[in-house]
Amino acid sequence: MGKTLFDKIWDSHVVQVIPDGPTQLYIDRLYAHEVTSPQAFDTLRDKGIGVFRPDHVVAMPDHNTPSDQQEVINDPIGRKQVETLAKNCAEFGIRHFAMSTKDNGIIHVVGPEKGLSLPGMTIVCGDSHTSTHGAVGALAMGIGTSEVAEVLASQCILQGKPKTMRINIEGELQKGVVAKDIALYIMAKMTTSGATGYAVEYAGSTIRNLSMEGRLTLSNLSIEMGSRAGIIAPDETTFAYLKGREYAPKGAEWDKAVAFWRTLKSDDDAVFDKEITYRAEDIKPRITYGTNPGAGIAIDETIPTLDGLSEDEKSQLMVQLNYMQFKPGQKLEGTPVDYCFLGACTNGRIEDFRAFASIVKGKKKSPNVVAWLVPGSWLVRQQIIDEGIDKILAEAGFELRLPSCSACLAMNPDKVPAGKLAISTSNRNFVGRQGPGARTVLASPLVVAASAITGVITDPRKL
Repeated sequence: MGKTLFDKIWDSHVVQVIPDGPTQLYIDRLYAHEVTSPQAFDTLRDKGIGVFRPDHVVAMPDHNTPSDQQEVINDPIGRKQVETLAKNCAEFGIRHFAMSTKDNGIIHVVGPEKGLSLPGMTIVCGDSHTSTHGAVGALAMGIGTSEVAEVLASQCILQGKPKTMRINIEGELQKGVVAKDIALYIMAKMTTSGATGYAVEYAGSTIRNLSMEGRLTLSNLSIEMGSRAGIIAPDETTFAYLKGREYAPKGAEWDKAVAFWRTLKSDDDAVFDKEITYRAEDIKPRITYGTNPGAGIAIDETIPTLDGLSEDEKSQLMVQLNYMQFKPGQKLEGTPVDYCFLGACTNGRIEDFRAFASIVKGKKKSPNVVAWLVPGSWLVRQQIIDEGIDKILAEAGFELRLPSCSACLAMNPDKVPAGKLAISTSNRNFVGRQGPGARTVLASPLVVAASAITGVITDPRKL
């Protein structure tokens, strides 16, 4: 019986299997940021040990980084976390991409764009959205702080092997539908726990036709349906994206690498523990209405009613809707929005800014909307400027901000005030995620752009 792509990468990194216990897995790349790494470094100090392979570790601040200016971090906790990361990297000899430098950005944007994340790798980070890197054909997983310490100390981790699932998307996407909509559609179908315990491979003609930016968005959101990892087999699109990247192989090493990467695909006779297929034609631009990413609808649909629900399901739905200030059966299209956010490790790449600009070009931002447009890295910001997208945005009344996690989460100055409604390209709409009491509707860059122009939730196909 053939092997899945996941099995091929997993099996090639097994150091040992503990009887009736976890697997000791070798890790090729550890990413570290300022939030989950300090305790891990303290663990090393307490035990009197160093970092086993510092050249396999890359660190950068992103969560606490301001997007309006980066001269100073005013929040004392955030400032201490960023300063501590810099000190830890200096002490342990780890590559550190400091705030405001050309190498800095959101860790899950910088890794692929620099060629630090490569096909066939095992990649971990103390951040749930590490699954993003699976888009290049890597096995990428979020881990806890104690596990970060494990990897720093040994370049290995103890993990139970997840089951495998393949999600096939077949067909051609409708106009106005992008990777974010695919992810929100899958989550609505499967729920946010539908892939718990699985490593998911995305496949099918729709996936093969996605750009790398689209694949990165889709893989990023894998964790939101409970999966351990999301992975896409590398192909010519992957190779074209990685070629020439700063840390990607060069010359003869590149040719050798690509020859190996071409073998990284599930065998024709590979059997998955679960397999699901969806049709691309069924996917429309999506929005969420609740307080988890799976609580979503097509933009022209209405919020579900209470009809046919159990008492427990009714209670769960009403808790979400009461927080969001929505009602069962309500149509959200046309609902006024207060904040619009383009960015995050979900949609902070150059393709996302191109999409946003394609909608707002020649139009004007609604005066009723506060808009935060935040690149995922300094490289993305430079691309925006080089392509003249910044001028299109400025003419439409938008400000291009500095690279940061920004309003994805309330750990920096970009917080949505209590009660205000934000439409956001980020990955989570949890209670208080974008600020205490803030309400969040998740959507694609196209939907957010259209809504920023009209001031209400808007189907981009109507502009």
